[in-house]
Amino acid sequence: MNKSLPILAALALSATVSAAPAQEGTVSGAAGGAVTGAIVGGPIGAAVGGVAGAALGSIVAPPEPEVREYVVQQQVPSVQLQEQVVVGQPLPQTVELYEVPQYTQYRYAIVNGQRVIVEPQTRQIIQVVE
Repeated sequence: MNKSLPILAALALSATVSAAPAQEGTVSGAAGGAVTGAIVGGPIGAAVGGVAGAALGSIVAPPEPEVREYVVQQQVPSVQLQEQVVVGQPLPQTVELYEVPQYTQYRYAIVNGQRVIVEPQTRQIIQVVE
């Protein structure tokens, strides 16, 4: 067995983890990617998944407090879905997304009675507002 692969995987994972604290999204992206990669591909999958997850997680920064405050104040209809509301999952095209004034990088919706902040291009849930 090639001994350099596990070493390379460990180095890639440690580089990801040490760079990740700069962004909350990067941390959760790296962790989620590493777990998914480990399940699918073992230690090497964890390293590759961690790097990919960190890259995806850093695309959208966590919303500003003003965005959350705005979303909480709005009264729009709740959409019922059979799927659970989970950060990182995209919303179906059938769910209407509403604009957040002055914050074009975010949209919001109310799904299954929960307010969610969404990245508009991917429709990915980036935060559930409590």
